[in-house]
Amino acid sequence: MERYGSDTEGDEQETPLLHRGPEDKAHKAPACCSCRYTLALLSSLGFFVVYSLRVNLSVAMVDMLNNTHSSSPNHSGSVCPPHTSAAPPKHNHTASVYNWDSATQGWILGSFFYGYILTQIPGGYLAGRLGPKWLMGFGVLGTAVFTLLTPTAADLGASYLIAVRVLEGIGEGVTFPAMYTMWAAWAPPMERSRLLTISYIGAQMGTVVCLPLSGQICFYLDWTYVFYIFGAVGLVWFVLWAFLVFNTPNTHPRISERERLYITNSLKNELSSSAGYIPWKSIVTSRPLWAIVVAHFSYNWTFYTLLTLLPTYMNDILGFSIKQNGMLSALPYLGCAVMAVLSGQVADYLRETCLYPTVSVRKVFSVIGMIGPAAFLVATGYTGCDYILAVSFLTISSSLGGVSASGFNINHLDIAPSYAGILLGITNTFATIPGMVGPVIARDVTKNNTIEEWQTVFYIAAAINLSGAIFYTVFGKGTVQPWAVHTSYSHGD
Repeated sequence: MERYGSDTEGDEQETPLLHRGPEDKAHKAPACCSCRYTLALLSSLGFFVVYSLRVNLSVAMVDMLNNTHSSSPNHSGSVCPPHTSAAPPKHNHTASVYNWDSATQGWILGSFFYGYILTQIPGGYLAGRLGPKWLMGFGVLGTAVFTLLTPTAADLGASYLIAVRVLEGIGEGVTFPAMYTMWAAWAPPMERSRLLTISYIGAQMGTVVCLPLSGQICFYLDWTYVFYIFGAVGLVWFVLWAFLVFNTPNTHPRISERERLYITNSLKNELSSSAGYIPWKSIVTSRPLWAIVVAHFSYNWTFYTLLTLLPTYMNDILGFSIKQNGMLSALPYLGCAVMAVLSGQVADYLRETCLYPTVSVRKVFSVIGMIGPAAFLVATGYTGCDYILAVSFLTISSSLGGVSASGFNINHLDIAPSYAGILLGITNTFATIPGMVGPVIARDVTKNNTIEEWQTVFYIAAAINLSGAIFYTVFGKGTVQPWAVHTSYSHGD
């Protein structure tokens, strides 16, 4: 069943990089109630918390602003007619509001990523040295604590809020590199797409739940409770993570012997035997890695633009109230979550059962997950005030983006599983730049909040997405790279 080592692509077809004898075959352990799938669910819950803490400000921001030109109790004025019910319930306005201009809003929304970018590469390095469990755990815990402090920081001033968001980013920055390092020890090659899409689906579900729930919380309570409630959820998750998760199968006290052997045997020819050795020169000069970097950067430009500004677009252009806003803003991410899980199942089926090369699967899924969203994002800009069509196109765009979860997004584990955390740290460092500058540029472009200005925002994102898809298709690879394996195994027949 294990055919990962025979993955072929281009000039690599004549000889597989890694070889296994009959004695190396791993007998598959059941998925039900297994420790590796328990880890997938707990890490998914962790990323649910991570993204809840990241996006809650996007919705709360709509209610934190002092909108003096309000056209209704629930809506602050928009290009399109507002959508109000005949007898709307009372909107709670008891919390403080602030006089922040568009530029300040852009800096506040983007400030998270200034901290996030700082801990990407250090996160991958520390996860390999200290172990990923506690790095992931304390990263989320720190973010939750600073989230609880957000309302106080906002009252003190925009600069204090920006500082708190930077600190949240520093905490969250280690989470993805840490989890990639953990999956390098836990995910059998032919289950990678399934396990990682289950794990990272939590990020999408956190967005799906947080956006509408934040809107309801803002409406019926006030915006401060958005940060108090989700911050408390983060504290609960940390307790579960501390007691139920272990760094490797060999250190897990409750794993079955069959599952432990299945995981370790399936990975033993792919992981480096040179403890502590990191081939930095080979890593930074690896074209397959730079293909992932470009794809990750490009995809995230669209992703972060929508993540931080979709509620603003819903409010300022389409005319949805804070109560309606969160629910509608969540629809694109619900579609993305569903497509991510389905793509993981299909990708591993194509690799394991149909024997398609890993590189072909990764490239096809990346192209679908990047060019598709670009096309529908541009189309959204031309829907005018047809809010049904606009929301539909945005949902289709993000849904197709979920397909890339089984493309470049997990390619780090294909080309260098031993250094997956470090590789993810490198690619995520570059991929965080769109989160830093994207909202600032978008808010600068949309100073007058016209449909034409938002069309420009969508065109920029689509062009970057298209460029990234082309670059990855040309330079992406799907096999373990020679520099990533330091063993006595021969590369010949």
